[in-house]
Amino acid sequence: MLKLILWPFRIIIDLVTFIIGITGKLIGSVIGLVIMILGMIFTVTLVGAIIGIPIIIFGFLIMIKAIF
Repeated sequence: MLKLILWPFRIIIDLVTFIIGITGKLIGSVIGLVIMILGMIFTVTLVGAIIGIPIIIFGFLIMIKAIF
């Protein structure tokens, strides 16, 4: 049951690891920053906030994974 609940988070972490593995640390950091900026642009519009906040979190995860 717990694996089923944590499955979406595992998919996101695997996707971030895959992106960093392909692009490298520097480009991964830049991609993470660009994704965060896109999320902030979406968040400015109230309708886009539903999509923008998860995009910001995803970009932040990519940057953290690229740094460490």
